[in-house]
Amino acid sequence: MTQINNHILANDSTNLMEKVIEHGNLKRALKQVESNKGAAGMDGMSVKQLRPYLQEHWLRIKQELLDGTYKPAPVRRVEIPKQDGGVRELGIPTVLDRFIQQAIQQVLTPIFEPIFSEFSYGFRPKRSARQAVLKAQIYIKDGKKIVVDIDLEKFFDRVNHDLLMTKITKQVQDKRIHKIIRRYLQAGVMLNGCCVSTGEGTPQGGPISPLLSNIMLNDLDHELTKRGHFFVRYADDCNIYVSSKKAGLRVYDSISKFIKERLKLKVNEQKSAVDFPMRRKFLGFSFTSCRKVKLRIAPKTKTKFMDKIRELTSRSKGISMEERLKKLNAYLMGWSGYFGIAQTKSVFQDLDKWIRRRLRMCLLKQWKQCKTKLSKLVGLGIVEKWAGCIAYSRKKCWRLANTPQINKALGLAYWQGEGLVMLVERNDKLLLNVSA
Repeated sequence: MTQINNHILANDSTNLMEKVIEHGNLKRALKQVESNKGAAGMDGMSVKQLRPYLQEHWLRIKQELLDGTYKPAPVRRVEIPKQDGGVRELGIPTVLDRFIQQAIQQVLTPIFEPIFSEFSYGFRPKRSARQAVLKAQIYIKDGKKIVVDIDLEKFFDRVNHDLLMTKITKQVQDKRIHKIIRRYLQAGVMLNGCCVSTGEGTPQGGPISPLLSNIMLNDLDHELTKRGHFFVRYADDCNIYVSSKKAGLRVYDSISKFIKERLKLKVNEQKSAVDFPMRRKFLGFSFTSCRKVKLRIAPKTKTKFMDKIRELTSRSKGISMEERLKKLNAYLMGWSGYFGIAQTKSVFQDLDKWIRRRLRMCLLKQWKQCKTKLSKLVGLGIVEKWAGCIAYSRKKCWRLANTPQINKALGLAYWQGEGLVMLVERNDKLLLNVSA
């Protein structure tokens, strides 16, 4: 009997605000916000200023939360360039509101997690984009050769508040939680010093927004499951895998209708498609068209990566090679930590060779004077005759960086000694972990 009562108490959603302001929950929320860092909101308060501010004002804020009278501040609008052009509009809440949102999100997540689909991977505990693409690969290997790629047009800007709140109230009985979430949705955006009200949408940038997006799209997940479809969803990216183009077109039409009528959202017809998976990009990845379906890096992802490497290895940047390698390694570690699970090793080998050539070019540029080049090249073990030909050559540094002599002297062993992160090595380790 005691166990049953404890279970009921743990799942009681009528006094959630008390759980939100519980000391342990607040401590975790504060730690999370401080570790995320992030920009200041419209009030200019930095993350470092949050803890002193709470020490002085928390008793008042706590009472307002308990009374249901707390009013969030408007968010600050920030535009982030998208990979495929255009901009993504983020709404940056104040640091205080990020703290409160994080505390609410931590309490609500255990309530909603049990009702979420196993095929939803975005912004959920112990789930990741990596799992989503690997699940998609399984579908394709099992004969689902066509993907229905659904792109929701301005999803975060078009979420219907009433519909979202209806879904929340089915699981949450504490009206103070209803009220504060509604106020966050309607807090407005600061534009040119004026607060513009928001009648729909859930601004990206706040800790609670990902959870709200999953709540909003949960009906879509369950509808797809009810219809027996094979799918994966990561936030507003949804891919459905079918056996034929005809079936794909039929699914596309029916699901688009469901999204429009039941969720009050709109499918972006320009970005959505029914096509072969190898022609589409999903979370930065794509797939090969061979019999053994392999996970590969999407062409646009590779282009963006190479653009970033060009920026980090620009000859016009007057920084030391030590500093350049430090910045380059930081980027390579982060990038390969995600994309390193791709199963096309030759791509990583080619990228590694290209990166080393970029670095050789930087060294040749830094040495500038012909005598300096000659001295450095001889010191690297190049015969003086060949070193002289390179040092006094009128060819550009990029071309010289690929000569056999330079390639040998400043090859793989040299850059390994300098501590350069190798994509191939990272790829091998990650693939071993995935297979294990």
